[in-house]
Formats: sequence, structure tokens, C-alpha cells
Amino acid sequence: MKHFASAALGAALLVSTATGAIAATEMRCSHQLPPAHHIAQVVDKWAAEVEKLSEGEIDVQVFGADSLVGARENIVATAKGDIECAFSLNFQWGKTLPIMNVTVAPFAFGDIEIWKKWPTSEAAAFLEEKLLEKGVKNVVWMFQTNTSVFTTNGEPLVAPEDFEGLKFRGLTPPFDAAFVALGATPTAMPGSEVYQALATGVIDGAITDVAAAVSRKYYEVQDAFTVVPVLSAYLHGYLNPEFYDGLSDKSKAALQEAGLKASEWAIEASTAAGAAGPGELEAKGVTVHIATSEENAALEAVMRPAFDKAFGEGDADSQKLLELLGKM
Repeated sequence: MKHFASAALGAALLVSTATGAIAATEMRCSHQLPPAHHIAQVVDKWAAEVEKLSEGEIDVQVFGADSLVGARENIVATAKGDIECAFSLNFQWGKTLPIMNVTVAPFAFGDIEIWKKWPTSEAAAFLEEKLLEKGVKNVVWMFQTNTSVFTTNGEPLVAPEDFEGLKFRGLTPPFDAAFVALGATPTAMPGSEVYQALATGVIDGAITDVAAAVSRKYYEVQDAFTVVPVLSAYLHGYLNPEFYDGLSDKSKAALQEAGLKASEWAIEASTAAGAAGPGELEAKGVTVHIATSEENAALEAVMRPAFDKAFGEGDADSQKLLELLGKM
């Protein structure tokens, strides 16, 4: 597996195997995460496993930190076949496939047991069908966080009224509706743009997972962090369907097995990163507040009704997904 930091592209390589030299199939995979992010490291491990299990049939080339395609273009670039593979956070599907954002329902998906069952669940299979309809073949689910932080400068954001008048990093229209209910003004942007927006005052605060707050060095531009189980997020990997269909049965099996393994690795890495994050932030000299159950309940009472209404009451696909999640 080759990890690339620039957009330089190579042709397919000759790979030696026990049976002789064969032409490996080049698979360029784009994602937005910085190298230090725990899930970026899981992506690298997944790529190496795909190469190993395919016995060299697939040459996986990972381009992180937006070095091949920008976060906003990954889905379209893969669907069109401009690249073979990409990873996106679920909330980057926005209005294209809104049900991907069900896990950002405020305070609804904090149970890690849901994520352990997720890759082989009916709910995941349902979303995979919908993803294929949108032009991508899903191959791996990577749980990223159920431990988030609200960041700002000054005092930690604790009560609903603390958000009044703040310009905040948004995520999706339904979650942004929850921010509006708090009195904040949300602006959606990928994680790679948040640091600069915070540093220049374009926004006053942000929401991210606690590990990303460390790896993206938010502590350099924000000094107050509230740890809160407000949402769950995942990164998922997908291929261009025509590219996938052209792979051998061995390579397809390698992707399936590597995907299941990587889902487990992501849970392990994310659980560890979530536990370590608050202490790592405190070590940087910023104020860290762990929200109490009462504080969480007060935020949920304002945020959840606004989210549910915006998520799509009465939408058939949304209701179907919620039913399948209920079985878990």
C-alpha cells in the first residue's frame, strides 16, 4: 500500500507474486483527514489489508488531507469514475442522501454496541442500496466518534442560551436546524476548513469529535471546549461501481473481508481516541468541561425536536431506516 501526500499519479504497477508477475489494478482512494487522525491511520491499515488479501491484485494508493480531490468533490469524482475510491463523513451527503445523517440526531446514537453490529445490519444494507442508487459502491464503514466537543473562546458552552448569537460550524441541514433552535448561526464546512475559519473569526465556534479537535490543533485558536455526546459520526469508503464490477472475485472478497476488519479497528481506535482526547486538550492549556447529564438533557430538549422536524417527518426512507435501527 502506498500513501501519497501529493496528487502525483502513477500508472498501474507490476507486482511480483508467487505465480509470476501480474499487472496490479490501481485503486486511488481520496479522503480529507490529516495523517495524525486516528481514522486516517485505520484507512491506511485497511488499504494494506486489501492488498494483502487480494494477493497483490489491487494496488491501493491513499491520498489523504484533500491531496487528490477535495472533500466536497469526493462523491461526484468517484461516481463519475474520475477516481476509483474515496471516503466521506456521513454528513457530507447533505441533501443528496439525507438519511445518511440519521446518526447526527442529537444525543440519539451514543451506544457503542450499535456500531459493533452496524456493518452486517439490515440498516447498513439499506443504506448501501441507497448509496448504489446514487452511484457509489460502499465497501467499508468506519465509526469515528460518539464523543464530540463544542469549541469557542472564553467560557465553555454549557447551557442552550450560551449559543445565542454565535456563528458556528454547521454539519447538515437537520443538525443546523438544531443550532438555529439554540440561537446560533450555522455555516456548514468540511473539517479541513474549520481551523482557518476559527483563526480568522469567520466563525466563533465549532463542533467536531474530540480526537479531531486534537489532531487538527483547534486548541491553537480556541480556548474553551465542552465534551458532549451530542452526535455520532462515521467515515465510509466507497468505489466507483463500474470499477468494482471489473474486479475479480478474489479482489471483491478481499474488499469485503478487509472492510469488516477495518470496522472493528475503527471502533477500537475511536474509543481510545475519544477517551484520551479530553486529557490531551487539557494538556494544551485550554479549558475542558465535561457536560453533566443534566446539561445534556437541557441541550437535547432544545436540539432534538428541531432536528427531528428538519430530518423529514413522514419521509418513507427516513422512517424505514429508523425502523431498522430500532431492531438493533
